[in-house]
Amino acid sequence: MPTRAMAAVLQLLPALLLLLPSTPEATSSALLGISYGRVGNNLPPATSVPQILGSLGVGRVRLYDADPTTIRAFANTGIELAVGVPDECLATVSTPTGAASWVHANIAPALPATKIAFLTVGNEVLTGANSSSLSRYLLPAMQCLHDALAQAGLDKQIAVTTAHNLGVLATSYPPSSAYFRKDLLPMLCPILDFHARAGSPFLVNAYPYFAYAGEPTGVELQYALLEPGHAGVADPGSGLHYTNMLVAQVDAVYHAIAAANSAAARAVEVRVSETGWPSAGDANETGASPQNAARYNGNVMRLVAQGKGTPLRPTVPLRVYMFALFNENMKPGPTSERNYGLFKPDGTPAYELSYRLPQDNTSPSSVTAGGGVYNAHGYGSENGGYYSISAASKATMVSSALLYSVLLQIVAFGFVRMVLALG
Repeated sequence: MPTRAMAAVLQLLPALLLLLPSTPEATSSALLGISYGRVGNNLPPATSVPQILGSLGVGRVRLYDADPTTIRAFANTGIELAVGVPDECLATVSTPTGAASWVHANIAPALPATKIAFLTVGNEVLTGANSSSLSRYLLPAMQCLHDALAQAGLDKQIAVTTAHNLGVLATSYPPSSAYFRKDLLPMLCPILDFHARAGSPFLVNAYPYFAYAGEPTGVELQYALLEPGHAGVADPGSGLHYTNMLVAQVDAVYHAIAAANSAAARAVEVRVSETGWPSAGDANETGASPQNAARYNGNVMRLVAQGKGTPLRPTVPLRVYMFALFNENMKPGPTSERNYGLFKPDGTPAYELSYRLPQDNTSPSSVTAGGGVYNAHGYGSENGGYYSISAASKATMVSSALLYSVLLQIVAFGFVRMVLALG
């Protein structure tokens, strides 16, 4: 190609590329995910789960361990995984050799077929039953796993984080007054520094249900259920208005981060790693019912689908993992623990949700029993149905890909004509 023609092409290339649409993807950046626990002896095989998720319209899944069969079930589906590093592995992966070995054995074999975006190191470690023995391993494990991913060239696609119980807060109401427990600050401040350096989110398991069940006369049910028509509550400290408890809990964590580590507060995003509402409970578990579970989880879907942030961080879209995919019959604790699922073990809905996800949301601790990890949720410390991917959305995806291909051909043809003219 003549030099003059080559120069002309290179000068025009950036401008021509701007005229093209983004490369179409099979998945979008869904804000809503769901936790997939497996503490049950009657659950469907993992291979059937992607189809169930397709009926729900959720493209992100949180796992509580790195079971290879489960991870393989999501290969070539486009579903994004957050893979758990179980509590019992923390001591092992808190050394460089142990972390590298764990990544090599559990993560590397699944790539690139399975889309893994996060490693969640432990679950509610700082406030769990084994916190006294495990807490000292948490940050070293996170650091070593991050380094192991970096050495494998995977740190840009897989972030390392951990999920906390709201019990890390000394107070959460009003949100502007929230701060972390003083005894946890020596561990939380370095963890916040890690998140700021690594660019990973701070995860919190947030359950308005517990606030309501614990004080039903002091917490309005509509506020806890995230009902859109609720008048809301004003924060006298910040002047911000909160129409539901979930966003108030998230902002309480933001305020606590700012109080503990002002530098990290500017860089660290808070995401909800679990939230849900049980559809059944014991006699003393106020509010646990199919109707309330349907309202709460439907309202979570509605809230997240809006793509908005919290009153304190309005430009940062709220990202949430709902808990949980299935009712898990082998979980210990009160009856509610076995009834958080959106689905029954046979794959049928546990109840009709009050909301359907819009199409643009779709993307294409610890007692092991029957697979998975037990999460104790901090105990002791208008349209029914489900969204399904429509033919129209698939057609749109194909049309976009076709348009992109045609435009590329047009641009290429234009280049050829221009080169010939200049030559």
